[in-house]
Amino acid sequence: MNISLPESLKSFVDEQVGERGYSTSSEYVRELIRKDQDRQRLRGVLLAGAATAPAAPVDSAYFEGLRERVRRAPKSASQG
Repeated sequence: MNISLPESLKSFVDEQVGERGYSTSSEYVRELIRKDQDRQRLRGVLLAGAATAPAAPVDSAYFEGLRERVRRAPKSASQG
């Protein structure tokens, strides 16, 4: 795949490659694409969550209940 960029964008990409430790401009562009994919997945999860009805209020009592469950949870062998 070849991508044409105006000189100002090409210069920006070249600067990012040099300043941020990328080996090539392709590596930089791949990283941008991966980040955009992550952003789109997160947006989908957030929108799906926003479309569901709340299950329980998230207030101080909710967080205290979580803390209590952690306190009561059996210690695993790795926690010593």
